[in-house]
Amino acid sequence: MLSLEIKNLPNNPGVYQYFDANSRLLYVGKAKILKNRVKSYFIFTPKLSPSPRLSPRIAKMISETTHIEYIITPTEADALILENSFIKQLKPKYNILLRDDKTYPYIYIDLSQNFPRFDITRKIIKGDKIRYFGPFFSGCKELLDAIYLNHKLIQKQNCLKNKKSCMFYQIKRCLAPCESKISKQEYAKIVNQAIKSLQNPNILIPRLQELMQTYAKNLNFEQAAKVRDQINTISLLDTKIEVDIAKLENFEMFAIASHHDIYCVVRFSINSGKISGVKSEIIKSREISSNEKNEIYKQFILDSFSIDTPFTSTKLYTLDEFDDSKLVSEILTSRHGKKFSIQTPKIGEKLRIANIARQNAELSIQRHLSNNNESFYYEFAKYFSLSHVPFSVECFDNSHLFGEASVAAMIRYENGEFIKEKYRHMHLDSKNDYEQMRESLSMRAMRFDKLNPPDLWVIDGGKALLDLAHDIIKSSGANIDVIAISKEKINALAHRAKGSAKDKIYTLNATFSLDTNDKKLQFLQKLRDEAHRFAISFHQKTRRKNDMQSSKLKSLGISDASIAKLVKFYGNFDKIHQASYDEIAKLTNKSVADKLFKDKN
Repeated sequence: MLSLEIKNLPNNPGVYQYFDANSRLLYVGKAKILKNRVKSYFIFTPKLSPSPRLSPRIAKMISETTHIEYIITPTEADALILENSFIKQLKPKYNILLRDDKTYPYIYIDLSQNFPRFDITRKIIKGDKIRYFGPFFSGCKELLDAIYLNHKLIQKQNCLKNKKSCMFYQIKRCLAPCESKISKQEYAKIVNQAIKSLQNPNILIPRLQELMQTYAKNLNFEQAAKVRDQINTISLLDTKIEVDIAKLENFEMFAIASHHDIYCVVRFSINSGKISGVKSEIIKSREISSNEKNEIYKQFILDSFSIDTPFTSTKLYTLDEFDDSKLVSEILTSRHGKKFSIQTPKIGEKLRIANIARQNAELSIQRHLSNNNESFYYEFAKYFSLSHVPFSVECFDNSHLFGEASVAAMIRYENGEFIKEKYRHMHLDSKNDYEQMRESLSMRAMRFDKLNPPDLWVIDGGKALLDLAHDIIKSSGANIDVIAISKEKINALAHRAKGSAKDKIYTLNATFSLDTNDKKLQFLQKLRDEAHRFAISFHQKTRRKNDMQSSKLKSLGISDASIAKLVKFYGNFDKIHQASYDEIAKLTNKSVADKLFKDKN
């Protein structure tokens, strides 16, 4: 009984979870004192019901709650970290979820070296004299390439080991410290000049323009175009925001703007008094409230300074005060071993920059509304009775040939684009379609901590696979809608003809047969066909690799029958090569084992 669960809550810090009658996770929250925090959502007389102080959205959530679970933690800070992890992995219905969890690149240099060079990293590099520049939300590689074009630094990473000058010395792009043609002190001057260029990238552009013209005069138009693109990218790094602070400070500024059901959070990275990077993220929500701003600030800031992320400053500023700012700064201080501070400027230059960040957030919302077909996704969610608007979707397909070279493929679609860096593929051990889908979906669910779950799973299959996917999601605790699309069969064969295939669509509540020109059907077909293309491509690569390995075993004198037996038992060639001599001999015979292990030795 819910009232008894509330009564028995402890007075410890921890994380609480609200579930509905179908055991679906509704909300994850953290508390300094679990009993006090959870009780604040309810009134107990004349009956248990949502508190009148709650917003309509949260009151609706409480009215749906039938069960509470909790985990106690040593401190409130531990509870906040655990809450953040749960939100990302389980995607509760009523929590705001920030989708962009990328680690952005920094340019770094190790000043402890006699002749240091610049490089790119996304993780903290060990060393006492490491200096970082960034983060660069775009143009990092172009900027680094321009640094090496403009400054006569060591061009190759292992150049000093060879102790012999390379072609970069011949073309006057390096002064050959490998042959002691420049002193440590003179080289340090070049490094300092390069650091000034990183702090003000526009310094690099005149030299790049000369180089572009040289390439063009020599009819090397491809290289000229490449340098032109470098110039454009570097120009954008400095002209996105025209702010120049008198003091050569490093700090981070965060601001949030909102419009109806859309938030935008913006991060300005200020290095040596100049804004070196601007990052914005759009977040969808059904209601604007100060509490939701608190959720966005704490999630966004914690993600921006994760454990292995480099940073150039520990001074953080936010446009708005938020409840957990002190707690977040304590977590970052503990996480990185340096004192972090989070402040909200009230007057002066910092407040001006905070307002510029807010204006950029507002502009990002306007661009989003003008560039995205928002109405289609809302219509899609309403038509199929989804609990989420499907701004992010994952679609799955498997591929094999008579049970061989079985692979799974997953594609990711977000806000109108296929996000290929979030595609995933895997080798499968299972031999039939149902077990292969179970294997691939289970593997995906186990990696929700690595890649955030989407709003929707689309499964290439029928009702049985839909139910399977739903069971896997339920067991994982995540909150994802599921749709299955089953290909139309003509003469027992799947029919994929675009614009004419009458596929069936399955949800947990209904089956749909849409007209072939219906945009909702075409949307699902587009996802399914891309997943199929990706699966087939990976399957073909796997088969080519297997054919090569099979040929290698044949060349050792191992028969086709023995190879087939090994592949059937182990599933792939890698596992065959990992097996022991006794295993191979027992499965086939000693002759096969001798031949295989002779090749290994």
